[in-house]
Amino acid sequence: MPQRRPRITGRPVMITGAASGIGRGLAMRLSRLGSPVAIADVDETGLKATASALSGPVLTRVLDVRDAADQLRFADEVREWLPAPLAAVFNNAGVAVSSTVLDSVPEDDDWLHDINFHGVVNGTRAFLPILVAQDDGVIVNTSSVFGLVGMPTQSAYCAAKFAVRGFTDSLRQELRGTGVSAVNVHPGGINTNIVRNARIRKDPEGRGRTKDEMAQQFEAMTMTSPEKAAEIIHRGVEQGKARVLVGPDAYVFDALARIAPTHYYSVLERLQAKLRARQQESV
Repeated sequence: MPQRRPRITGRPVMITGAASGIGRGLAMRLSRLGSPVAIADVDETGLKATASALSGPVLTRVLDVRDAADQLRFADEVREWLPAPLAAVFNNAGVAVSSTVLDSVPEDDDWLHDINFHGVVNGTRAFLPILVAQDDGVIVNTSSVFGLVGMPTQSAYCAAKFAVRGFTDSLRQELRGTGVSAVNVHPGGINTNIVRNARIRKDPEGRGRTKDEMAQQFEAMTMTSPEKAAEIIHRGVEQGKARVLVGPDAYVFDALARIAPTHYYSVLERLQAKLRARQQESV
Protein backbone atom coordinates (compact mmCIF):
# COMPACT_ATOMS: atom_id res chain seq x y z
CA MET A 1 0.00 0.00 0.00
CA PRO A 2 1.54 3.37 -1.00
CA GLN A 3 2.27 5.85 1.81
CA ARG A 4 -0.19 8.71 2.09
CA ARG A 5 1.25 12.15 1.42
CA PRO A 6 1.30 14.15 4.65
CA ARG A 7 -0.93 17.20 4.67
CA ILE A 8 0.24 19.69 7.29
CA THR A 9 -0.99 23.07 6.04
CA GLY A 10 -3.61 24.40 8.44
CA ARG A 11 -3.14 21.49 10.85
CA PRO A 12 -1.39 21.46 14.26
CA VAL A 13 2.39 20.99 14.35
CA MET A 14 5.13 20.84 16.99
CA ILE A 15 8.54 22.45 16.42
CA THR A 16 11.66 22.41 18.60
CA GLY A 17 14.48 24.91 18.15
CA ALA A 18 11.80 27.50 17.39
CA ALA A 19 13.50 30.50 19.02
CA SER A 20 15.47 31.27 15.86
CA GLY A 21 16.62 30.02 12.48
CA ILE A 22 14.79 27.27 10.63
CA GLY A 23 12.53 26.51 13.61
CA ARG A 24 11.30 30.10 13.75
CA GLY A 25 10.91 30.11 9.97
CA LEU A 26 8.74 26.98 10.09
CA ALA A 27 6.62 28.33 12.95
CA MET A 28 5.98 31.64 11.17
CA ARG A 29 5.24 30.04 7.81
CA LEU A 30 2.89 27.37 9.11
CA SER A 31 1.12 29.72 11.51
CA ARG A 32 0.55 32.16 8.65
CA LEU A 33 -1.01 29.30 6.66
CA GLY A 34 -3.44 28.48 9.47
CA SER A 35 -1.64 25.85 11.54
CA PRO A 36 -1.84 25.95 15.33
CA VAL A 37 1.78 25.60 16.46
CA ALA A 38 3.37 24.20 19.61
CA ILE A 39 6.88 25.62 19.83
CA ALA A 40 9.74 24.81 22.17
CA ASP A 41 13.29 25.99 22.79
CA VAL A 42 15.76 26.37 25.64
CA ASP A 43 16.06 30.07 24.72
CA GLU A 44 13.09 31.64 26.52
CA THR A 45 13.67 35.14 25.16
CA GLY A 46 13.88 33.98 21.56
CA LEU A 47 10.89 31.69 22.04
CA LYS A 48 8.77 34.60 23.26
CA ALA A 49 9.87 36.66 20.25
CA THR A 50 8.77 33.88 17.91
CA ALA A 51 5.43 33.47 19.67
CA SER A 52 4.73 37.20 19.47
CA ALA A 53 5.26 37.09 15.70
CA LEU A 54 2.69 34.33 15.13
CA SER A 55 -0.80 35.05 13.93
CA GLY A 56 -2.68 31.99 15.16
CA PRO A 57 -2.99 29.64 18.14
CA VAL A 58 0.34 28.87 19.82
CA LEU A 59 1.57 26.80 22.75
CA THR A 60 5.04 27.73 24.01
CA ARG A 61 7.33 25.66 26.20
CA VAL A 62 10.86 26.32 27.45
CA LEU A 63 12.42 22.92 26.83
CA ASP A 64 15.86 21.35 26.92
CA VAL A 65 15.58 18.57 24.33
CA ARG A 66 18.28 16.59 26.17
CA ASP A 67 15.76 15.90 28.96
CA ALA A 68 13.83 12.82 27.85
CA ALA A 69 11.41 12.98 30.79
CA ASP A 70 10.58 16.63 30.08
CA GLN A 71 10.02 15.81 26.42
CA LEU A 72 7.45 13.24 27.53
CA ARG A 73 5.79 15.84 29.77
CA PHE A 74 5.71 18.30 26.88
CA ALA A 75 4.13 15.66 24.64
CA ASP A 76 1.38 15.21 27.25
CA GLU A 77 0.82 18.98 27.32
CA VAL A 78 0.61 19.10 23.52
CA ARG A 79 -1.84 16.16 23.51
CA GLU A 80 -4.12 18.06 25.89
CA TRP A 81 -3.77 21.31 23.91
CA LEU A 82 -4.35 19.89 20.43
CA PRO A 83 -7.39 21.46 18.71
CA ALA A 84 -7.18 18.73 16.02
CA PRO A 85 -4.96 15.70 15.25
CA LEU A 86 -1.24 16.46 15.26
CA ALA A 87 0.03 16.70 11.68
CA ALA A 88 3.80 16.96 12.11
CA VAL A 89 6.60 16.85 14.65
CA PHE A 90 9.69 18.86 13.69
CA ASN A 91 12.67 17.76 15.77
CA ASN A 92 14.82 20.69 14.73
CA ALA A 93 16.89 21.92 17.70
CA GLY A 94 20.63 21.86 17.07
CA VAL A 95 24.03 23.27 18.07
CA ALA A 96 27.56 23.23 16.66
CA VAL A 97 31.11 22.47 17.78
CA SER A 98 34.19 23.09 15.66
CA SER A 99 37.42 21.30 16.52
CA THR A 100 39.87 18.80 15.15
CA VAL A 101 39.63 15.30 16.59
CA LEU A 102 43.12 15.77 18.07
CA ASP A 103 42.07 18.91 19.98
CA SER A 104 38.49 17.92 20.74
CA VAL A 105 37.07 18.45 24.23
CA PRO A 106 34.91 15.45 25.21
CA GLU A 107 32.47 17.62 27.18
CA ASP A 108 31.81 19.75 24.08
CA ASP A 109 31.22 16.71 21.90
CA ASP A 110 28.90 15.17 24.51
CA TRP A 111 26.94 18.45 24.71
CA LEU A 112 26.46 18.42 20.93
CA HIS A 113 25.52 14.74 20.72
CA ASP A 114 23.00 15.09 23.55
CA ILE A 115 21.20 17.89 21.69
CA ASN A 116 21.66 17.05 18.02
CA PHE A 117 21.10 13.30 18.23
CA HIS A 118 19.62 12.34 21.58
CA GLY A 119 17.34 15.38 21.46
CA VAL A 120 15.92 14.09 18.17
CA VAL A 121 15.51 10.59 19.61
CA ASN A 122 13.84 11.97 22.74
CA GLY A 123 11.42 14.04 20.67
CA THR A 124 10.60 11.14 18.38
CA ARG A 125 9.95 8.77 21.27
CA ALA A 126 7.80 11.34 23.07
CA PHE A 127 5.56 12.29 20.15
CA LEU A 128 5.48 9.16 18.00
CA PRO A 129 2.80 7.48 20.18
CA ILE A 130 0.45 10.40 19.45
CA LEU A 131 0.89 9.96 15.70
CA VAL A 132 0.66 6.15 15.83
CA ALA A 133 -2.57 6.35 17.84
CA GLN A 134 -3.99 8.63 15.12
CA ASP A 135 -2.47 6.49 12.34
CA ASP A 136 -1.60 9.82 10.75
CA GLY A 137 1.19 12.38 10.78
CA VAL A 138 4.88 12.79 10.05
CA ILE A 139 8.10 12.92 12.06
CA VAL A 140 10.49 15.45 10.45
CA ASN A 141 14.05 15.21 11.79
CA THR A 142 16.74 17.75 10.92
CA SER A 143 19.99 16.14 9.80
CA SER A 144 22.36 18.19 7.61
CA VAL A 145 24.48 18.04 4.48
CA PHE A 146 27.09 17.05 7.08
CA GLY A 147 24.94 13.96 7.53
CA LEU A 148 25.80 13.10 3.91
CA VAL A 149 29.57 13.74 3.93
CA GLY A 150 32.28 13.92 6.56
CA MET A 151 34.03 17.28 6.95
CA PRO A 152 37.27 18.23 8.73
CA THR A 153 36.87 19.99 12.11
CA GLN A 154 33.24 18.77 12.21
CA SER A 155 33.64 15.22 13.53
CA ALA A 156 31.15 15.62 16.39
CA TYR A 157 28.58 17.42 14.24
CA CYS A 158 28.90 14.94 11.37
CA ALA A 159 28.65 11.97 13.74
CA ALA A 160 25.43 13.31 15.24
CA LYS A 161 23.89 14.21 11.89
CA PHE A 162 24.81 10.86 10.33
CA ALA A 163 23.17 9.27 13.38
CA VAL A 164 19.98 11.31 12.86
CA ARG A 165 19.93 10.19 9.25
CA GLY A 166 20.30 6.49 10.16
CA PHE A 167 17.79 6.68 13.00
CA THR A 168 15.17 8.38 10.82
CA ASP A 169 15.72 6.04 7.86
CA SER A 170 15.24 3.04 10.17
CA LEU A 171 12.10 4.58 11.66
CA ARG A 172 10.71 5.19 8.19
CA GLN A 173 11.02 1.49 7.35
CA GLU A 174 9.30 0.51 10.60
CA LEU A 175 6.37 2.78 9.71
CA ARG A 176 5.75 1.28 6.27
CA GLY A 177 2.12 0.35 5.80
CA THR A 178 0.91 2.84 8.42
CA GLY A 179 -0.43 6.37 8.11
CA VAL A 180 2.71 7.76 9.80
CA SER A 181 5.91 8.66 7.96
CA ALA A 182 9.42 9.88 8.80
CA VAL A 183 11.47 12.43 6.86
CA ASN A 184 15.14 13.40 6.94
CA VAL A 185 15.93 17.06 6.29
CA HIS A 186 19.42 17.94 5.00
CA PRO A 187 20.01 21.71 5.09
CA GLY A 188 23.03 23.22 3.42
CA GLY A 189 24.33 26.59 4.54
CA ILE A 190 21.43 28.44 6.20
CA ASN A 191 21.90 31.98 7.50
CA THR A 192 21.31 31.29 11.20
CA ASN A 193 23.14 31.94 14.48
CA ILE A 194 24.46 28.38 14.77
CA VAL A 195 28.13 29.38 14.44
CA ARG A 196 27.78 32.37 16.77
CA ASN A 197 26.26 30.04 19.38
CA ALA A 198 28.76 27.24 18.76
CA ARG A 199 31.46 25.98 21.12
CA ILE A 200 34.75 26.94 19.50
CA ARG A 201 37.84 26.95 21.73
CA LYS A 202 40.23 28.14 18.99
CA ASP A 203 40.40 28.37 15.22
CA PRO A 204 40.40 24.67 14.25
CA GLU A 205 42.15 25.45 10.97
CA GLY A 206 45.00 27.24 12.72
CA ARG A 207 44.41 30.50 10.84
CA GLY A 208 44.05 32.62 13.97
CA ARG A 209 40.46 33.67 13.31
CA THR A 210 38.23 34.78 16.14
CA LYS A 211 34.83 33.16 16.66
CA ASP A 212 33.17 36.32 15.34
CA GLU A 213 35.32 36.23 12.20
CA MET A 214 34.43 32.57 11.62
CA ALA A 215 30.74 33.40 12.06
CA GLN A 216 31.00 36.24 9.55
CA GLN A 217 32.68 33.95 7.01
CA PHE A 218 30.02 31.30 7.49
CA GLU A 219 27.23 33.84 7.05
CA ALA A 220 28.87 35.20 3.89
CA MET A 221 28.94 31.70 2.37
CA THR A 222 25.37 30.70 3.23
CA MET A 223 23.00 30.36 0.30
CA THR A 224 19.59 30.06 1.92
CA SER A 225 17.55 32.14 4.37
CA PRO A 226 15.63 30.46 7.21
CA GLU A 227 12.39 31.56 5.55
CA LYS A 228 13.33 29.91 2.26
CA ALA A 229 14.48 26.80 4.12
CA ALA A 230 11.09 26.60 5.86
CA GLU A 231 9.32 26.86 2.51
CA ILE A 232 11.45 24.06 1.00
CA ILE A 233 10.93 21.79 4.01
CA HIS A 234 7.18 22.42 4.10
CA ARG A 235 6.78 21.69 0.40
CA GLY A 236 9.06 18.66 0.54
CA VAL A 237 7.10 17.10 3.39
CA GLU A 238 3.77 17.64 1.64
CA GLN A 239 5.21 16.16 -1.57
CA GLY A 240 5.83 12.96 0.35
CA LYS A 241 9.62 13.08 0.11
CA ALA A 242 11.60 10.73 2.35
CA ARG A 243 14.41 13.27 2.52
CA VAL A 244 14.49 16.96 1.79
CA LEU A 245 17.61 18.70 0.47
CA VAL A 246 17.59 22.37 1.46
CA GLY A 247 19.50 24.86 -0.67
CA PRO A 248 21.54 24.61 -3.88
CA ASP A 249 24.67 23.63 -1.95
CA ALA A 250 22.81 20.64 -0.48
CA TYR A 251 22.39 19.26 -4.00
CA VAL A 252 26.12 19.71 -4.62
CA PHE A 253 27.00 17.82 -1.43
CA ASP A 254 24.54 15.04 -2.27
CA ALA A 255 25.88 14.65 -5.83
CA LEU A 256 29.52 14.59 -4.70
CA ALA A 257 28.76 12.01 -2.01
CA ARG A 258 27.33 9.75 -4.72
CA ILE A 259 29.84 10.42 -7.51
CA ALA A 260 33.05 10.62 -5.46
CA PRO A 261 32.30 8.97 -2.11
CA THR A 262 35.97 8.90 -1.01
CA HIS A 263 37.25 12.01 -2.82
CA TYR A 264 34.49 14.58 -2.44
CA TYR A 265 36.47 16.79 -0.10
CA SER A 266 39.12 17.48 -2.72
CA VAL A 267 36.41 18.98 -4.91
CA LEU A 268 34.80 20.85 -2.02
CA GLU A 269 38.17 22.27 -0.98
CA ARG A 270 38.66 23.80 -4.43
CA LEU A 271 35.14 25.24 -4.39
CA GLN A 272 35.71 26.74 -0.94
CA ALA A 273 38.98 28.32 -2.10
CA LYS A 274 37.16 29.99 -5.00
CA LEU A 275 34.44 31.29 -2.68
CA ARG A 276 37.00 32.71 -0.28
CA ALA A 277 38.82 34.42 -3.14
CA ARG A 278 35.56 36.04 -4.27
CA GLN A 279 34.82 37.20 -0.73
CA GLN A 280 38.26 38.82 -0.45
CA GLU A 281 37.82 40.54 -3.81
CA SER A 282 34.50 42.02 -2.69
CA VAL A 283 35.93 43.44 0.56
